[in-house]
Amino acid sequence: MIERRLIENGGRMKDVRDNLRVAEEQLLHFASEADDARIRALVSETPMSGKEHRDADRHAKAMERHRDELVAELARLEANQDHLLDQLSSHGIN
Repeated sequence: MIERRLIENGGRMKDVRDNLRVAEEQLLHFASEADDARIRALVSETPMSGKEHRDADRHAKAMERHRDELVAELARLEANQDHLLDQLSSHGIN
C-alpha cells in the first residue's frame, strides 16, 4: 500500500515539475512583455499604452501566482514523499 502511494506521489511530482518548468518559461515571457509595455507606456504616455502595460502586468502577476502555487504543491508532495518513506522504513524495521 505504501509503495503504491509512493509511486503515485512520484508521478504527481513529475507532472508538477514539468508544469513548473513551463510556468517558469511563461513567466519569463510575460515579465519581459510587461517590462516592454511599461517602457512603451512611459515613452508614449497614451491611455492605450497604459492599458497595454496594465494588461501585460496583470498576466505576469497571474503567471507568478500560478508558479508559486506549483512550487507550494511540489513542496507538499515532497513532504508527503518523506512521510511515506518514513512509514516504509518503520514498517521494514518491525
